[in-house]
Amino acid sequence: MITIKNIAARALLISAGAIFYSNSAWALLPIQHWTEGSGAKVYLVESPVIPMVDVQIDFDAGSRRDPAGQSGLASAVAAMASKGVKAGRDTSTEPALDENGLGEAWADLGASFEVAADNDRLQYSLRSLTDPPLLDKAARLAARQIGEPSFPADVWPRDRARWSASIKESLTRPATVANHAFEAAVYGSHPYGVQTTAETLARISVADMQAFHTQHIGACRAKVSIVGAVSRTQAQALVATLLSRLPVSTGCAPLPPVGEIAALAAPAEQNIPFTSAQAHVLIGQPGFQRRDPDFVALLVGNHILGGGGFVSRLTNEVREKRGLSYSVYSYFAAGMHAGAFTVGLQTRPDQAAQAVKVSRDVIARFVAEGPTEAELRAAKDNLIGGFALRIDSNKKLLGNVANIAWNELPLDYLDQWTKKVEALTVADVRAAMAKKLQPERMVTVVVGGKP
Repeated sequence: MITIKNIAARALLISAGAIFYSNSAWALLPIQHWTEGSGAKVYLVESPVIPMVDVQIDFDAGSRRDPAGQSGLASAVAAMASKGVKAGRDTSTEPALDENGLGEAWADLGASFEVAADNDRLQYSLRSLTDPPLLDKAARLAARQIGEPSFPADVWPRDRARWSASIKESLTRPATVANHAFEAAVYGSHPYGVQTTAETLARISVADMQAFHTQHIGACRAKVSIVGAVSRTQAQALVATLLSRLPVSTGCAPLPPVGEIAALAAPAEQNIPFTSAQAHVLIGQPGFQRRDPDFVALLVGNHILGGGGFVSRLTNEVREKRGLSYSVYSYFAAGMHAGAFTVGLQTRPDQAAQAVKVSRDVIARFVAEGPTEAELRAAKDNLIGGFALRIDSNKKLLGNVANIAWNELPLDYLDQWTKKVEALTVADVRAAMAKKLQPERMVTVVVGGKP
């Protein structure tokens, strides 16, 4: 008798042997793209070696869509998606399921299903073996969670209380205080900078979740990314099943636009007293959108500046030469809007002013001069050499495909990535960093030191 455990064990044996020769070819597998009759946009990479499939379904329903005064609504919808589903038309075969029932159903299938929300997206993720009966059952169960969540009224007050308590506890930590102050200063009134609080959660009801779900989660709004051992025909059937419980619509009215993040007009500094052994320092400004054509040059530039760990300029100047911090980093949080450029470090409160000055000087000098030829060569070698690690599993490859889908990047983006990195010059990196960063107008937040 073939059982789920038998199938899973066989899949693991196959994948253990296949992983060593399949990874190098993954970057060369083409991405197929089409639009379903429902309006759903599908991106497929057929990876037939391992009998598994990973699916990610993205909707424009992240926190940037939270109504004013109800920050946390998108995240609440995502969290409550696992708390239960409504009964189907035939209650004998599709009874209502609570959180425990859902957990047991997924365990019985040997599959997993997750829901999450970030600034931009609300995403559903399914992983299953491709054995036809199992995949069909997993897809039908996932469809119920996507289209028919029950949002149980008795669960939300309990979870809201826990979430509120967690938020209040986090405000006793200097890192949280620093992040909140920094995001408010960088983003202003833009949704990226609005914080979820106990007060905003108190304004969210089950009816609000249902209305948000109805407005934003529709088949015509879905971007579906699939990586695994399925053909296009199988993928089309899978997508149809996954979206089958969503309301049928003749069209999708455009969602209202979300305004862009305003550039900083002047520098700003905040020194927030906080009794802590370490001062938390954040320096930065609005950055750029993920689909910006300078993305690769900025990625390489930031790797040299502060994203490359112990080989970065910031680490060399702040840690190695002066011992002001154990670690210092920089990154761009590019999204649908200009996510922040951030430099962060921790240091002794009495060294904070010096650490800030050194960091600012490094940023300003790098923006003005760009990298050296040696720095650029080292960064290229590191990033190109590590490229395979970005796609060394179906799940990682799925994340890259979903990134291409969400940001409407070229379908050959992964194939061209190393070529684009290799082609960069010092002038390219310097121009890109100078175009995006204004060291003289950055926000600086320091939290730490006794009041």
